[in-house]
Amino acid sequence: MSASSSSLKERAQEVATKLTRLRERMAVRHLDAIRLHLLPNTAWITAGGSLHVGEGTDMAASSILISAEHAYVLTDGVEAPRLQQEEGLEQLGFELIVEPWYAKGNFMHAFAHGKQVGADYPGTFIDIGEELQRLRSVLQPSEVARLRRVSRVAADIMSEVVRSLRPGLTEYEVAARLAAASRRHGGNAVVNLVASDERIYQYRHPLPTEKVIQRYVMAVLCLRLEGLIPAITRLVHFGPLPDELREKAHAVATVDAKLIYGTQEGRTMGEMFALAKQAYQDVGYPEAIKEHHQGGSLAYMPREVIAFEGSSIPIKSHQAFAWNPSIRGVKSEDTILLTPNGPEIITEVIGWPTWTITLDSQQIARPAILEA
Repeated sequence: MSASSSSLKERAQEVATKLTRLRERMAVRHLDAIRLHLLPNTAWITAGGSLHVGEGTDMAASSILISAEHAYVLTDGVEAPRLQQEEGLEQLGFELIVEPWYAKGNFMHAFAHGKQVGADYPGTFIDIGEELQRLRSVLQPSEVARLRRVSRVAADIMSEVVRSLRPGLTEYEVAARLAAASRRHGGNAVVNLVASDERIYQYRHPLPTEKVIQRYVMAVLCLRLEGLIPAITRLVHFGPLPDELREKAHAVATVDAKLIYGTQEGRTMGEMFALAKQAYQDVGYPEAIKEHHQGGSLAYMPREVIAFEGSSIPIKSHQAFAWNPSIRGVKSEDTILLTPNGPEIITEVIGWPTWTITLDSQQIARPAILEA
């Protein structure tokens, strides 16, 4: 079975559109071909295909070579059977170039001689990585449907795991549950962060440890499934929530709501940074803007572009975002999709307690801390 549950016909249509867009960029840049070797790009061009082996690298095990007339998969005899039988790449319009594992690269070397070749990473060829990022972050209708489906899975995984937690577990055990649930659904947890008690206040990127949970846990998941990667964070407190923590949680929920409400086509990432900065000032935590980035767009990476001060990168409809405002001890994060009707939260956890934030008469629900 393919890594993607989408139909081959739907995937083939998606691939054909992407090949057209790539070839338009080739013409503009006067390139003879483009080689894709990074995992986000091979997953993108194959409509959610899995061309990787090791998960500790951004490089796919097989690469894609696009010319004006052909779409090649450059692979070897080790990978080819799975790519043919389970990924269906030939049915998607790709021609497999299969070389012996010990001679892999000969075709590419001969093909590139005397040609202008773009690539998705710096090196021998012309680096067009930023252009590819812009192409893959604006989603086609089939990708939007896939992201909605994957985001629903991410929310279900988070709900299942966090609601199962109890004092006495270690952070390692929480991370193991997130990883296992991700695998059961066919994906993998590419970001799997867990902190408990005082560690939530100390670290913004808390890798799990052997620490035993006492009263308070934060779980962060970025799930890769069918190529796309939604992001979600939830927090649970065992016993009544202290007033100070409740106030902080409401404050960060307010910042998050303002970021979601402010995600509008035509705005820039720099304007979103300024919006976050002002929002922190409004809730009484102006220093928080300096302590961690505020998130940004996502698609085939956990973050495609992060909002930086002064950035002129525009926001477009059919892009997805995960803003992740944080104040020491609390954080708020969901995946949202910018539709023609405005932003839509697509990792909502059904039945989770929420804060209702009202902005210009519009109500936005943001997750509160679950009191277990």
